[in-house]
Amino acid sequence: MAAELDKSLKILIVGLGLIGGSYAEALSKKGYEVGGIARREETIALALEKGFIAHGRTTPDAAYLGQFDLVIFGLYPDRLLSWLEEYQAFLKPGALLTDVTGVKKSVVYPVQEMLRKDCEFIGAHPMAGREVCGLENADARIFSGANYIVTPTAANTEQAIGTCEALGQTLGFARISRLSPEAHDEMIGFLSQLTHVIAVTLMTCRPVEHLTAYTGDSFRDLTRIARINDAMWAELFLKNKEELLRQMDAFETQFQAFREMLQSNDEEGMRAVMRQSTAQRKLFEK
Repeated sequence: MAAELDKSLKILIVGLGLIGGSYAEALSKKGYEVGGIARREETIALALEKGFIAHGRTTPDAAYLGQFDLVIFGLYPDRLLSWLEEYQAFLKPGALLTDVTGVKKSVVYPVQEMLRKDCEFIGAHPMAGREVCGLENADARIFSGANYIVTPTAANTEQAIGTCEALGQTLGFARISRLSPEAHDEMIGFLSQLTHVIAVTLMTCRPVEHLTAYTGDSFRDLTRIARINDAMWAELFLKNKEELLRQMDAFETQFQAFREMLQSNDEEGMRAVMRQSTAQRKLFEK
């Protein structure tokens, strides 16, 4: 088990949305000095009011950015890249950078290629979230029992990997794992992105307004994640397009096979698939 972060580290969170804000809350409660950067003054004011950050800015400057040892990006992938292009010159020499983004190949390698040689970036993905967004919905409790994935490359030092894992431990994640960016994107294409596509498709394949008085738990459970942040998820889908298309093809093949069993009255075939489904679902029960 990784140790917790060194308490002397000064931490900056760029992007105080749901996840960035939840990071800020968790770290501040543990006694770390946490700064924040957000686009709107109202966001900084709310983060200060809640005690999530000790100080913050809407416009980064060299004096402010240059004091932080650890910088955590709670930004969408494209915005993360453009932010670094604009402001990386202001970072403290030796600073360690990490992120929370849901795709890795299209983020980790471009960032490592463009980043100053006296700083280091290591990707990470907190497998936690809610169907809402924004700092007003931030809650450090979402990390309890959740998984945290670190995605090192050959460019990363063992010290950076250890610090990133210590961050996950400090935040309260139940399990900390390592995956390559490639393995991460294959996994996330199936476990997260495909499931969101299925939920959105199910919710939009027919009008449902007149069904709200009749629904049971099965429909609610299957479509919980259909209440979706369209800007974020569309970008994530496009950043992992080829992998997500492969996962969609695999799902379509299995769906069609089940349809054919139903069409041909193959009761035993359907039951065999259901038994397989039941056995595999048990693996995910906590």
